[in-house]
Amino acid sequence: MTTYRARPIDPATLKELRSADDAGRRTVPVTDEEGGSPLRCCLRRSAPGERIALVSYAPLRRWAAENGVDPGAYDEQGPVFIHAEECAGPQLQSLPFVNAHRVLRRYSAEGHILGGQLVEGADGSARALHNAFDDPAVAFVHVRAVEYGCFLYEVRRA
Repeated sequence: MTTYRARPIDPATLKELRSADDAGRRTVPVTDEEGGSPLRCCLRRSAPGERIALVSYAPLRRWAAENGVDPGAYDEQGPVFIHAEECAGPQLQSLPFVNAHRVLRRYSAEGHILGGQLVEGADGSARALHNAFDDPAVAFVHVRAVEYGCFLYEVRRA
């Protein structure tokens, strides 16, 4: 049975994003008055009053650069929420953000999309991830929100 791990945005990347995002824009912190924003630094929802920032993030581009591949037309960037200052990171006991519809997008070692699957609930996510990683061609999976298509987190084999 394949084991896997949900991965937050790594600390070095977060440090960069807290200054300027992947679109080259200066990061502007705000106070999240209502809370509930999905934070990609610690893989939880924000609490009311926390300082957060909405930044443009290119997860596949960064992965491709680390792995020496060209994702070609699959390269994209989109909005993600992060803490405005350094945080403790995730304290995960299970997969995050399972209370909403999600899409699992499978990628090859070349950074090309191999397919996707719409899932609901924690059981659906776990089954879909096991199915994805049963395919040896799958190098990693991106979990995205259905409503806006936003990147939530990456999953790799443990």
